[in-house]
Amino acid sequence: MMRLSLSPQKLESYILDLVRHHFPDGYRPAYAIAPLLERALQRVEYCFDRIHRKYYRDGDEILFDHLNTDHFASCLYFLGNTVLRETQDTELPTRLFYLNKVMHGLDLFYSVAMPDIFFLVHPVGTVIGNAHYGDYLVVYQNVTVGADEAGIYPSFGTGTVLYAKSTVIGACNLGNDVVLGANTFILNTDVPAGSLVVGNYPSHRITPISLPVARRIFNRECSLFLALTLRRGIISSPPKVAPRCRLKYAALPIEDPAVSAIEKSIH
Repeated sequence: MMRLSLSPQKLESYILDLVRHHFPDGYRPAYAIAPLLERALQRVEYCFDRIHRKYYRDGDEILFDHLNTDHFASCLYFLGNTVLRETQDTELPTRLFYLNKVMHGLDLFYSVAMPDIFFLVHPVGTVIGNAHYGDYLVVYQNVTVGADEAGIYPSFGTGTVLYAKSTVIGACNLGNDVVLGANTFILNTDVPAGSLVVGNYPSHRITPISLPVARRIFNRECSLFLALTLRRGIISSPPKVAPRCRLKYAALPIEDPAVSAIEKSIH
């Protein structure tokens, strides 16, 4: 379970009070928010359960703090997107999108199909456009993802880190495990899997990297290894050498595509 800084009922009131305060146009939702917020928080929990970083965990507990701006920015997106998907309403999602801009300087439209697992790192000034995103996406401040003049958006594989002021525009196809360094700009460029990109198009440079993003940022391989060994009774408790990987072992999905490879290392 995820530990909330506010109960779901108080969080609902908090969000709606913020909407009314910032947009005093008399709007009131015509449907119950509670079940939609519950489903949005389930999505938040699934996402945060994969982020084994400071402020996201306390021992085995997943944390959500409404006063942690990275947490709350993600929550506002998930809620707006959930409302859109389940009701087709755009009035509340529009206000939640606008609220995210007001509070966090984040331009992340409610209809953008974010992956199930992403990690926002103080994303002030960031614009996340309608691209295709794979899981294990990390986005820092002042990042821009957008279309070219023909309206074509980028496509990202599984495991992408977009460091501060990086920009990806147009028909860019990025493979799995790609890192864009700070101040990097690419346009209509393909990037192979396992790459670091630095510099500005067309003089940017691409060099290979070996450590997967999910392992670097999310500690995913360590978590899966521990989960599987615990399930099979090979070890009885988390090894002391990996304290950052302590989590709810049973909650990890056995169907994860990395599981088969890690299982081979266990046997």
